[in-house]
Amino acid sequence: MSATPNSPVDERLSIPGLRAPVEILLDRWGIPHIRAENLADLFFAQGFNAARDRLWQIDLARKRGLGLLAGDFGAGYLAQDRAARLFLYRGNMDAEWSAYGPDARDICTSFVQGINAYIDLVEREPDRLSLEFIEMGTKPAKWQPEDVVRVRTHGWMRNAVSEILRANVLSKCDPDTDLLRGNLNPLIVPKVPDGVELDAVPLDIVDLYRLATTAVMFSRERLAATLDEASAWAKVTPAGEVIFDQDFQPHGSNNWTIAGERTRTGRPILANDPHRAHAAPPLRYLVHLTAPGFDAIGTGEAIFPGIMIGHNGDAAFGLTLFFGHDEEDVYVYETRQDDQNRYKYLDDWEEMQVIEESFPVKGERDQTLSLKFTRHGPVVYEDPANRRAYAIRTVWSEPGTTAYGASLISMRTRNFDEFRAAMRKWGVPAVNQVYADRSGTVGWVVAGFAPVRENWDGLLPVPGDGRFEWKGFIDAEHLPWVRNPSEGFFATSNEMNVPRNWPYLQRPIGYEWWESSRAVRIHEVLEGQARHSIADSIALQTDVFSVPARRLKFILSGLKAQDIDSSRALEMLRAWDCRLTAVSASGCLFELWWSNHLKPALLKLLVADAQIRSLLLPGDVDSILRVIADPPPSFGANPVKARDQFLLSTLAAAYRDGVSRLGADPALWSWGGLHVGYFCHAITPVLTSSNGTRFDVGPLPKAGGDSTPMMAMYRPDTFRVWFGASVRIIIDVGEWDNSVWINAPGQSGDPRSPHYADLAPLWAKGEYVPMLYSRDAVERVTEKRIRLEAP
Repeated sequence: MSATPNSPVDERLSIPGLRAPVEILLDRWGIPHIRAENLADLFFAQGFNAARDRLWQIDLARKRGLGLLAGDFGAGYLAQDRAARLFLYRGNMDAEWSAYGPDARDICTSFVQGINAYIDLVEREPDRLSLEFIEMGTKPAKWQPEDVVRVRTHGWMRNAVSEILRANVLSKCDPDTDLLRGNLNPLIVPKVPDGVELDAVPLDIVDLYRLATTAVMFSRERLAATLDEASAWAKVTPAGEVIFDQDFQPHGSNNWTIAGERTRTGRPILANDPHRAHAAPPLRYLVHLTAPGFDAIGTGEAIFPGIMIGHNGDAAFGLTLFFGHDEEDVYVYETRQDDQNRYKYLDDWEEMQVIEESFPVKGERDQTLSLKFTRHGPVVYEDPANRRAYAIRTVWSEPGTTAYGASLISMRTRNFDEFRAAMRKWGVPAVNQVYADRSGTVGWVVAGFAPVRENWDGLLPVPGDGRFEWKGFIDAEHLPWVRNPSEGFFATSNEMNVPRNWPYLQRPIGYEWWESSRAVRIHEVLEGQARHSIADSIALQTDVFSVPARRLKFILSGLKAQDIDSSRALEMLRAWDCRLTAVSASGCLFELWWSNHLKPALLKLLVADAQIRSLLLPGDVDSILRVIADPPPSFGANPVKARDQFLLSTLAAAYRDGVSRLGADPALWSWGGLHVGYFCHAITPVLTSSNGTRFDVGPLPKAGGDSTPMMAMYRPDTFRVWFGASVRIIIDVGEWDNSVWINAPGQSGDPRSPHYADLAPLWAKGEYVPMLYSRDAVERVTEKRIRLEAP
């Protein structure tokens, strides 16, 4: 009989390593509610369950992070393995563990014991093995506790790549041109450090860094690569795809906390939708963890214990990336003529640390490769002919900087003072944390390690000769925060949000932020609501109003059509409400115009050099809108008139593009007809015998766009959504069972599971499911009960 809420299906498993029995209750949406009698068993069971649902995903993530891919997949992955190992944490492990709390080592030890227990179960019962292992001919590997924290490259870090791109742009163009790539706030002219020649900074420096931080990509050619071809598989496209032989790494998230005085119930509401690349299985995994003294529900990543977003019955918390922190620097070294491994530092030649490491390679003997490090960090590029070497200094090398590691502390805090204290331990990524608790307190805290640069702005590479050194980190007490904001709410969307009167920062905390469209819209909505509800937060998280469209419509309102195509296009846009709904014909026209005609044509008009144009893509929204609103002399003798003609001609071209793609009758066009959600599985390109199992999920008509609160970023060539909310959570603080959430495409990573893709249709339509917390509510929706017992 199939499972029903009133008739749970029991599975009893004998699992060595437990101290007492544990229950895992799976609800109808695939959320595991794990109940244990002690914390050690709780995190053991969390690891066991993560492997049960996501074994392929977590095994691949571990091997990617530790530089062990080639052992499973061959020589085509050797370059990526070497890149990953350059960025592994190699510091003191006692300092590393203590950064995440006094019991962090114990928690991670229990977590990996649970993972390993499931791997042992799979060895006893091979039918449980994930299909991907069968398809790829590989096996899951056992974990060590250190594996959980040593890997760094799955976390967000910035701005090394931006420094390289900026140097290349400024070597040929003025600073205004580089603003088209990325806006600066506050607006400054980057200062070129003495001793750095911008035209001598190779663009190839970014290759190894990209390779270390990109996802694992599979192709038949790469899997067949020989050792002789191994070094050629080291290039990464702007889309993050490894290719044989310009970087845009989107970021985003929204969150807000609303005080009870601004809600309909008098209770705070906290909402969060962190944005990441879409994939099957998804990045996030929702879990409910219960043991004496701890009862928390929320989301994290399947490879890490605990939760980073959610609530614990007393306090709720959520995060977005805080873009102000510049956590990386590119260092340029002069190397000695007779010894490339020595570099000039102060008045001496300092020797690089060279580590020889062994790399397993499928079908070959183990390979020994050299890893080089300067005092600042891993060497990512060498130019012996010009006696130059390049290294990246990154916060990752510091103890306490595994991604979200301090959540092991913050997920157990009960009040705002405790939460702020936990945030002082938070290393990476830099975040806007929003908070709310049952007492009615709401707040915002910026957290993360921010290097102090006393004599440079951090926007360009600097000499590694000792003149440009970090002076520690900004004191966590001096980072911005607020308790019970006077507005009654606080919201963030990666925008520049440092209070202008913040007294503790003597210089700007950073310059590179995400564009402001989502933040503008979210603040407009929240400021206009006297009383907010859970339904209002749902509407705001799924809001598809386009601020760029509104700004461009205002300019278009005074223009007269030049021809029939521009006339029809203007008519469509003038009657439009600027909402990118899935059924909108006008929204479809606008996005065709904006992404495939206006932006490319504008960059071509303003930047003659095709190579430089490629570095500016996809173009900074705020800067592009600023140039259109106030056209520079490069438009011509009469910039405004030339601007108007440019807008009309590109709009007409977009209309013709729509006719070509969607037919002559615009009434039949729809944004969702082009713009679709699609969740790709990594092994789909090399599948041979999936036995009818479909690993990809989609296409699904999808509303929204790059700049709407419901971010649905797409590739302009295919219009497939590839980046957006990795999960959405809205929490009714104090009445926890009223909270809602959605993941996509599903909770499970097993294509055979009913929870592999069951949430994708709801996600596409902007719908949610309950995030139940109380024991009775969970029991009512339980579909399967798994009981783990010691032998």
